[in-house]
Amino acid sequence: MSTLTVTSIKKTGETASRDASGVAAAWVNFNGTGTVAIRDSVNVSSLSDNGAGDFTLNWLNNMSGANYSVTGTTEAFSITSTSTAVIGIKASTLPSASSVSMTTNRTSATATVEMAINLAVAHGDLA
Repeated sequence: MSTLTVTSIKKTGETASRDASGVAAAWVNFNGTGTVAIRDSVNVSSLSDNGAGDFTLNWLNNMSGANYSVTGTTEAFSITSTSTAVIGIKASTLPSASSVSMTTNRTSATATVEMAINLAVAHGDLA
């Protein structure tokens, strides 16, 4: 395999280029119910199930440090539900260069909940 080193990239047909560091360092789509399983991912080596709605994403290639950005989303409960589900960084466990812990929560309750469709993306520098 070859390595191509660039400072900016531009897709064929685009008029603007972007900084290569703005490209996602990792992303994952996983099932968070029952036996937690990754459906598809880039730079996620494994997913740890820490309990209902509590999981850890483990990076295949570490980040350069703990100061990177992670965002996530999860499925809605239903169209008629007054409660929604959110995914966020686990408050008691700070991100590290090798992993990040996240939870899925129902907005109308304080407990974590299992959700079938979970998506997360990380932006930052790889080590």
